Amino acid sequence: MLSELFNSLASFFSNIFSLFEGKKETRILMIGLDGAGKSTLLYKLKLGDVVSTIPTIGFNVETIEYKNLSMTVWDVGGQHKIRPLWKHYYHGSNAVIFVVDSTDRERMDEVKEEIDNLLIQDELKGTQILVFANKQDMNNAMNTAEIVNSLDLNSIKDRKWYVQPCSAIRSDGIYEGFDWVANSLNNK
Repeated sequence: MLSELFNSLASFFSNIFSLFEGKKETRILMIGLDGAGKSTLLYKLKLGDVVSTIPTIGFNVETIEYKNLSMTVWDVGGQHKIRPLWKHYYHGSNAVIFVVDSTDRERMDEVKEEIDNLLIQDELKGTQILVFANKQDMNNAMNTAEIVNSLDLNSIKDRKWYVQPCSAIRSDGIYEGFDWVANSLNNK
């Protein structure tokens, strides 16, 4: 009985103290090939609505308050000519979100090449990677196992990674993916 009271009081004070803690500042790099849905995903999370987007030339940056995190999310354009600029956004990133168009089977080798390139960057050493397998609302979308196999993700041993199927337009899977990021950053 006394231990139950102690546990209840400890839980109560823990919850009270968490109210006074500030949000943990994090920097998230969101990248992927052009047309994968990065900006749609970002603004769906930020605004709760689908906004009309055009191809990102350069970057979008938004601060998103999620759970105990204040995430500055850098959504960088994915056109082939812009990808060499990704390296300028690596420094200080706590996590990488790589958005994949799950319906674009023809470009999975290109996606794998870009992810492999990320894995060898010193500035991203040990940085966790969330792969959003976007466009799951489409009939021809690859499932999680197909994405993992196509990108050979099981060979990644030096960092945490996770594949979250999602549909940015429907909001399916978005919060689960950000839950994984939040939990991974909190347990780092």
